Amino acid sequence: MDVIEASNLVKRFGELEAVKGVSFSVKEGEIFGFLGPNGAGKTTTINILCTLLKPTDGQAKVNGYDVIKERSQVRQSIGLVFQEPALDDYLTAEQNLRFHGYAYGIPKNVLEPRLKELLEMMELWDRRKGKINTYSGGMKRRLEIARGLLHHPRVLFLDEPTLGLDPQTRRRIWDYIHDLRKRENLAIFMTAHYMDEAENCDRIAIIDYGRTVALDTLEKLKDGVGGDVISIKTEDNEEAMRLLEGQYKLKPGIENGIISFTVPHGEEFLPKFVSGFPLRLLSIGLRRPTLEDVFLKLTGRNIREQEVDSMQQMKNMARMRRH
Repeated sequence: MDVIEASNLVKRFGELEAVKGVSFSVKEGEIFGFLGPNGAGKTTTINILCTLLKPTDGQAKVNGYDVIKERSQVRQSIGLVFQEPALDDYLTAEQNLRFHGYAYGIPKNVLEPRLKELLEMMELWDRRKGKINTYSGGMKRRLEIARGLLHHPRVLFLDEPTLGLDPQTRRRIWDYIHDLRKRENLAIFMTAHYMDEAENCDRIAIIDYGRTVALDTLEKLKDGVGGDVISIKTEDNEEAMRLLEGQYKLKPGIENGIISFTVPHGEEFLPKFVSGFPLRLLSIGLRRPTLEDVFLKLTGRNIREQEVDSMQQMKNMARMRRH
């Protein structure tokens, strides 16, 4: 079952067309990655799905509800965790969750057991009476996720869920996310700052200049790069580029003095290449393509830090409630 359906979404801001006919769907229980460089239309699309913006054209449904005509039902169906924390530092963890529960109209007899369940799941029950200003960054992020789940959403939106956290805490957060997906059959729609986190996604959509340029599993996206990545440094990189393009019919690129190109079955290609290449090789490497390679091939540039006004998004979210 699809819990998100986006069809030919368009969003214009005056003469600027930020989203240009984006279409995709997200299945129940799926972790769906949504990646794009700055200004690609990613944040605008997410804001449409969360009912923070109205599309200029096209349709979108979340949990079967229209994002324009049934905004209240959509908002009850989603949980939101953006980059900037929106916790009250001078309240305790349980006070923060109760405030959120009251805002969503959760009856007390439902709220209290749910609150306990989530705090225990996130290993925060023993610290439930501690004020947020005593919490570590990882603890705050776990509490943000717990708060986003309090009203039993069908879809959890995560914007850079582990940004700024140390590697150990990042792994722990992802353990919780995978556990949540299994426990609650929850669809998770996420953006990521760390490319390795995309390994956690069932499928990934890459958006650029307002359009979806790729949507598939990570392995199929990597296969689309064209094989394995060979990196070389030579005594004459200019001549090496000419040879690779002319004699070897390859499409090399160069960055920081390192020439890279892709070939099928790199481990079979390398021995013949090394023995027959006429220039002296100073270094050579072979690796499977990464998501960065996929991104570079599809967009022509590396993914950059996101330009997201997260604080404004959180203010908008706080105003949502059930208007």
